[in-house]
Amino acid sequence: MQTKTSGLILIVLGLIIIAFPLLGILPFSLLLGISVLFLGIGLLIAGVIGIRASTNMGVVELILGIIAIILGIGIIINPGFFSFLVALLIYIAGIFLIIVGIMAFFAKIRNKWVSIVPIILGLIYILIGSIVADPFYLGALIGIWLLITGIIMLFQD
Repeated sequence: MQTKTSGLILIVLGLIIIAFPLLGILPFSLLLGISVLFLGIGLLIAGVIGIRASTNMGVVELILGIIAIILGIGIIINPGFFSFLVALLIYIAGIFLIIVGIMAFFAKIRNKWVSIVPIILGLIYILIGSIVADPFYLGALIGIWLLITGIIMLFQD
């Protein structure tokens, strides 16, 4: 019963987010921004405390803390920046897959699918990365994901 209720809630949320895609980005953007902001504050505190023990490490922690605070505030203020970061991570994963496919191709492995599949997946990742760079489409994908997850939960035993 609880699975069906959760499934119905996810379906309703998915339909709402598909209708208003930017609503799907806001919670993720806020959560990530707050997390990065707390990380930056923690790094600043660790840098101030640790600068006596190791000057170099303390300075590095201070610099990373400042960068993390700036990124955290940027993600909280601008949800489009969150969409950019998601697209960037997907691009990087796609590039890694293409590199792995090329390395497998030159490794003279008998099964050519070992090199072809990562290249195809890498190209698909890069295509998806270019799509989710727009916050509107990222929100719509989040809504579709919630809808599919809700439908699957609804039909589970």
